[in-house]
Amino acid sequence: MSAQEQPTQLRSHVGRKFLLGTAALSATTLLLWNALIEQSHIAKDKVTGLAITDTKAISLYFWIAIGSALGGVARYWCSGVAARLIGETFPWGTLIVNVAGSFIIGFFATLTAPDGRIFVGSTARQFVMVGICGGFTTFSSFSLQTLNLLNDGEWLRAGANVGASVMLCLVSVWAGHALAVALNTMK
Repeated sequence: MSAQEQPTQLRSHVGRKFLLGTAALSATTLLLWNALIEQSHIAKDKVTGLAITDTKAISLYFWIAIGSALGGVARYWCSGVAARLIGETFPWGTLIVNVAGSFIIGFFATLTAPDGRIFVGSTARQFVMVGICGGFTTFSSFSLQTLNLLNDGEWLRAGANVGASVMLCLVSVWAGHALAVALNTMK
């Protein structure tokens, strides 16, 4: 295989994986939407007696699911970039994602709070805070990676991961909150 054929085959492979991923996400979204409709609260219209689905609840679950998918893809990308740039001997990608996610949720929650600078409806707040941030932050991955470090006898690295994650995420959520408070007080 020539050097010129390799990039073409790689692009073709990446393109196929992207199309398969998009198809899988679309199919999952349709299945989720169908499940939400089936599981949603059904009431009867007082005048006609016909069944009415709770479309507000369906819509909220749908947007949280979309946000979770976006957050999960962003987490996977960000962790991969960190692993390639910094290495994989320490879970840097997870740490970076958790710190960034903590900043984002602190900033957004404060900026869009009832007394915040920007009005955002409850569905949009849930989309960002529960969906995107929930899909993006990776404390389950953090826990598993810390356990793996402990199982490998890497006590110092495991302790550093726990300490750095907790402290940096707390500082980050405070920084996001403080920045949004400052923006809220601007005229």
